[in-house]
This record gives sequence, structure tokens and C-alpha cells, in this order.
Amino acid sequence: MNEHPHTPKGDMFTNLLLAMFRATNLTLAWGDRLVAPMGLTSARWQILGTIVAAEKPQSVAWLARDLGANRQNVQRIVNDLLKDNIVTFEPNPHHRRSQLVKLTNEGRRRYETALLAYYPQVAHLAAHLTLSDLEAAQRVMASLIGKLQRQGSSDSPD
Repeated sequence: MNEHPHTPKGDMFTNLLLAMFRATNLTLAWGDRLVAPMGLTSARWQILGTIVAAEKPQSVAWLARDLGANRQNVQRIVNDLLKDNIVTFEPNPHHRRSQLVKLTNEGRRRYETALLAYYPQVAHLAAHLTLSDLEAAQRVMASLIGKLQRQGSSDSPD
């Protein structure tokens, strides 16, 4: 059996990854509870946020890229949002078969209602953390995201 070399830094990073997985699952469950009264889920809410953050309507493929998510999963959720009159499609002048996703008035109302519930909750969650700790965590996450994106675009570690 091959032994894989362990390093203290690698072991600590593994512990960080395991904590991130747990935090992600807990965050998604928290988000589901938070936005359930608006008829949303965390996944739907994430897509609405991505649509709002875009400067103009985007295709499902671009929304998926912005989220770092699988296009087919985003398409499925967008289709559900369409059925619930939360989003609509409009023609894409650059690609006939790839329509652009746009929020409806109902979608914007639900998104804004979700934000009104979110802000006091996130302030409560962040209350015990220092700004410098949050900035450090953000830097670590941005570094990890960048490295994973670079590895995803090339098949070799950088």
C-alpha cells in the first residue's frame, strides 16, 4: 500500500476543507429556512442573487459560470423559477438558442423580501467575529477559489 506524505500544513488544510463542507451544508439549510416563506430555496435564492448582480440579463450558461455551478443544475432551477413566474426569458441577440434570464416583478419582490429577512440574521451571525478575521477568511477563500479555478482550466496542478 502506498503511503501518501502527510504534512502539518496539508493536514490543517484538510481540516479547513472539512469545516468548509460542514459550514456549506449548515449555511444552505439555514438559507432554506430563511427564504422558505418567500417560496424560495437557497439554490433558487443564489440564482436570483446572481441575476440581480449581473449588469444585464445573462444566459443560463453565464449564470452557471458566475456561480461556479453545473449548467444543467442551474437550467433545472431556472426552469422551476420560470414555472413560478419568478424569472422570464428574453431573446439573446448573440445566440438564438441561448435565451437570457430576467427577473419578473414577482421575482424581484421575492428577492427583496428575502434580503429584508437576511440582513438582521447575517448581522447576528457576524456579531462575534472581528472585521479583520472576516477579511482574512475572505482572502483565504478567494485564494482557494482562484487556485481551484486555475486547476479546473488546466489539467495539471499549478
